[in-house]
Amino acid sequence: MKTVSMIFCGLCAAITCVLAPIAIPMPGGVPISLATFSVMLAGCLLGPKWGTLSQTIYVLLGAVGLPVFSGMRGGMGVIAGMTGGYIVAYILLAFISGFVYFRFGKKEQGRTQRALILVIGMILGTLALYAFGTAWFMKVTGMDLKASLAACVLPFLPGDAIKIAAVTILIPVLERALPASLSEALQ
Repeated sequence: MKTVSMIFCGLCAAITCVLAPIAIPMPGGVPISLATFSVMLAGCLLGPKWGTLSQTIYVLLGAVGLPVFSGMRGGMGVIAGMTGGYIVAYILLAFISGFVYFRFGKKEQGRTQRALILVIGMILGTLALYAFGTAWFMKVTGMDLKASLAACVLPFLPGDAIKIAAVTILIPVLERALPASLSEALQ
């Protein structure tokens, strides 16, 4: 079953490679993209091990120069730049989202309880993403915390809430559509 896990891992990395470059530039320098949606989806669908690996692959593909980051950019210059902390923190987001959901979201629990655990995991992962990415942004730009939060966090809260809601709706649908053996393989 390891082959199936690797295929889904690669598929989730590819989804991030496709969605992340589609971006809307923002005045603060951090663009709006669908990257966090695909990262949360990967973590919650594949779990902490395979979800994290899928996003590590994504980051490495971008680091070697493939144009998979927002705005069709790639390379170590992007990683070292002001948005690099957020890109690296995708790995944290996938791990935390997947860990919380796979550890506490039991199959025998009701839908509402599993959905709540799913949301909590994604919120915790997003908080880690914001903390790591904003600290990196502050280091690179020299901006203070208040200005950095205004540029890098506050404008993204509504969009991230929508992404969390979308993943919360999609995960149960995908879990029902995919073979039960996949869940066992991802553990």
